[in-house]
Amino acid sequence: MECYGAIITGWVKRTLIEPRFTFNFIGFDWLQPLPGNGMYFYFFIMGTLGVLIMIGYKYRFSVIAFTIMWAAVYLMQKTSYNNHYYLLVLISLFMCFFPANRSHSLDVKKIPGLKSDSMYSWVKWAIILQLFIVYTYASVAKLYGDWFDLRIVRILMLDKADYYIIGELLQQPWIHRIIAIMGIFFDLLIVPALLWRPTRKIAFGVSIFFHLFNSIVFQIGIFPYLSLAFAVFFFEPETIRKIFFKKKLPFLSGKIPNLPAGRQVPSYKNILFILGGVYFLVQLLLPIRHHFIKDDVLWTEEGHRLSWRMMLRSRSGNIKFRVLNKKSGESVQVNLDDYLTKKQGRRIGSYPDFIWQFAQRLKKEYAGKGESIAVYVTSKASVNGKPYKAFIDPDVDLANTRWNYFGHNEWILPSKKAEIPK
Repeated sequence: MECYGAIITGWVKRTLIEPRFTFNFIGFDWLQPLPGNGMYFYFFIMGTLGVLIMIGYKYRFSVIAFTIMWAAVYLMQKTSYNNHYYLLVLISLFMCFFPANRSHSLDVKKIPGLKSDSMYSWVKWAIILQLFIVYTYASVAKLYGDWFDLRIVRILMLDKADYYIIGELLQQPWIHRIIAIMGIFFDLLIVPALLWRPTRKIAFGVSIFFHLFNSIVFQIGIFPYLSLAFAVFFFEPETIRKIFFKKKLPFLSGKIPNLPAGRQVPSYKNILFILGGVYFLVQLLLPIRHHFIKDDVLWTEEGHRLSWRMMLRSRSGNIKFRVLNKKSGESVQVNLDDYLTKKQGRRIGSYPDFIWQFAQRLKKEYAGKGESIAVYVTSKASVNGKPYKAFIDPDVDLANTRWNYFGHNEWILPSKKAEIPK
């Protein structure tokens, strides 16, 4: 649905075909969209692989191919960044190792020997632990001033005012307060509440309301429905069988086909502990890395991505690029409309990695044989509707400055710098 929908809604055209170039994740410059209409075919193939995964046909090949293709398209552009794109990368990677085609699949019909009605519990707990990390960090990230004073919630609701029936309601302060409180407590408690049997059904009902609300109000694609689908990992297998496989109920008599007797431990448990431990350690550390980087992540954006920091800020900015030929002394003011789409133009003014990458592109374009090019910017930015402040050091040549992957880029001016009148 995500892949076919991206074609139908025009997302592929707007994001990957119309731009002259994409802002990829730094270090993945070689990942650029296919020329012409190639990305339509790319997404159609991914969607088709999704169908094959769903029906369990050539499952292992399909899920590995989908994971590689989805990861590539995720890394080749970040103008339309969403946390659920990243989550899909991780879930798809998990599914490369899951026995998801061992029952009720075309692979089983073709190769009956694959049939199994049981699985190791690490499959379930891998998903649950990943979701616990996602939701917990999303909740903790909301514990800051602009969420508590409802500033960011109010901003998020402003462009919903024209929604039919609910538009005016979404502008009410008491609604903002409910959204703010629910946002924190839902993310913090939903996984524990689904795990505990006495609260499981109530939590699932709240989940349905919460995710449908997000789907209607924020229109964030398949993510709400993906989140609801994960509920199958929280209910007992017998409950899932009763709901989805009513015609085949041998388990009611205690005779579950091919169910191993007693507690089974996988032969690869040591490898599983090592690889799983390393993976989840990385997942625990990535969201807190911004605490070890100078200044406020809301201002610098350093450490924001891959950290489950969802719906926390609204950014805007104004910027001018000046290209200087050091040899001739000639200076050129760049017209951004000649290079960027409207959406890219909205990002370039307030996202430092976008600014640096564009400076590198300008350097390549303007550099002639034996010439030395410098790129300087004059910029100001605003976060969450606050007064504009100087953003990038205008005296730093960004064309000849290296990107700091793991620390603070000093050419981003301090967040406490004096405010500039809007």
